[in-house]
Amino acid sequence: MKSINFVILGDYNNSLAGELGKKGSTTDIAIYDRKTSDAIYTWSAPVTFPEKIQSLMQAVNIAEYAILNVTKIDKYLGEIIIALDSLNFKDGMILHSYEVDEGKLKALFKNTSVSHFKFLDSIDQLKQEMSTLEPKACDGPLMIPVDHAFDVKGVGTVVLGVVKQGVVKVYDQLKIVPSGKDILVKSIQMHDDPVQESKSPSRVGLAIKGISAEEISRGDVLCSPDTFSSSQVNIVSAETTTSKISTTNFAKNPYYKGDLAENQMYMISIGLQIKPVKLKLSNGTVIEVKPESKPVAFFPGQTYVLLKPDSQGTRIIGRGIIE
Repeated sequence: MKSINFVILGDYNNSLAGELGKKGSTTDIAIYDRKTSDAIYTWSAPVTFPEKIQSLMQAVNIAEYAILNVTKIDKYLGEIIIALDSLNFKDGMILHSYEVDEGKLKALFKNTSVSHFKFLDSIDQLKQEMSTLEPKACDGPLMIPVDHAFDVKGVGTVVLGVVKQGVVKVYDQLKIVPSGKDILVKSIQMHDDPVQESKSPSRVGLAIKGISAEEISRGDVLCSPDTFSSSQVNIVSAETTTSKISTTNFAKNPYYKGDLAENQMYMISIGLQIKPVKLKLSNGTVIEVKPESKPVAFFPGQTYVLLKPDSQGTRIIGRGIIE
């Protein structure tokens, strides 16, 4: 059975999400899902956006496809476009209200990855379009970023996340990073049904042993011990000798008007992780990122986005590539 994951943006009261699926786990990100005869569809919505930029970045990172429901053109729509473009997000669909001029929208999207999105006329057309999509599976060593973790009476620790890469099986021995703890997968569920294994890009609920929910943060990644030992995943923190992340190709968002400074605190968005960092600059561009308090797990070649959540203008500073 195929699994497809969407993010819904611009729908601030989640009415569209509620029409497409049944509401499940909800924190600052709400998860909706629906199962058909041949597919499981999941929609993520950033509940605390536009108040907080963090949930926007994390919800986008959960998905492979985006649905942009435009009810008005404002600075928050601008942040949504910048967020999608920062992650080179090209696969998506656009609905808009009658009050929104389609020509103005296309002008806003020009020269961004959102210009590849498909304009649709109705929710019925959206549903039809979604039914034609195929999963965007990724082979390779297992990677599951955690978006929710909690304790269930009689079960223990349960984590929710999308299998971004590889295959997970019952009784797999895994690592969770950045803590590096060993865990055991006791059981796997997809849409509340028990399964023996799940492959990318399935959304799964895993009952695990070896760590409590309180020790898990959103963005922690489940991976195989081989991935961990071969340094395909790296961990940095302020307390270790390896306390910096080297970066290349940093591109500042042209709509961010502030100047970068080495003595200021920023936030880095890597996958589902959002952590406080300081910067090392060269000629005004970022060449190193230094975690300030919490450790960060990353993969060489991964894209990161730099944030300034307290900025009065756009809160997305720019993006770069981790060496």
